[in-house]
Amino acid sequence: MFDVTKQFSLTGKVALVTGAAYGIGYAIAKAYADAGAKIAFNCRKQEHLEQALADYKKDGIEALGYICDVTDEAAVKAMVADIEMKLGTIDILVNNAGIIKRTLMLEMETADFRQVVDIDLTAPFIVSKAVLPGMLRKGHGKIINVCSMLSEVGRETVAAYTAAKGGLKMLTKNIASEFGDRNIQCNGIGPGYIATPQTA
Repeated sequence: MFDVTKQFSLTGKVALVTGAAYGIGYAIAKAYADAGAKIAFNCRKQEHLEQALADYKKDGIEALGYICDVTDEAAVKAMVADIEMKLGTIDILVNNAGIIKRTLMLEMETADFRQVVDIDLTAPFIVSKAVLPGMLRKGHGKIINVCSMLSEVGRETVAAYTAAKGGLKMLTKNIASEFGDRNIQCNGIGPGYIATPQTA
């Protein structure tokens, strides 16, 4: 049987997938591991970390997991430094971590709007900024931002999410423009509604 992973081998590559304790992030990390990559991920809660590590182990994957708030620049820098020490320079970053708060715009608190933008837009900037120096030293790198189809269309109750994901789409273009000539590619993907805990 034809094995597509052999056509896209990631053997020896180091991949950091944020928010990969479950859902889309976990599926991406598992696919990368199946293609040979060494996996690091983060989440925000101890119980999610423990469950994720058990899930990775059950799937035969040795993943390096961290409790890390991706909106905390110092914590992100420390996580990236530890990954580089234990696994090597990060070759692939997937900015997957995100939240959504489904609230009508006129009922949404400004603090909630800011939290969504902070996690869904500012955090990808912070994590990208942390991994880019290593990629520049190595001479290559891949950054993938999970932008969502809501980076292209609006929906009721998701003003903060659409604003953040629209901004992430433009951040993606800017990273590609600024670092493309240094052999660092940045792309965005726009999933629709996927059966994940967040969608539920």
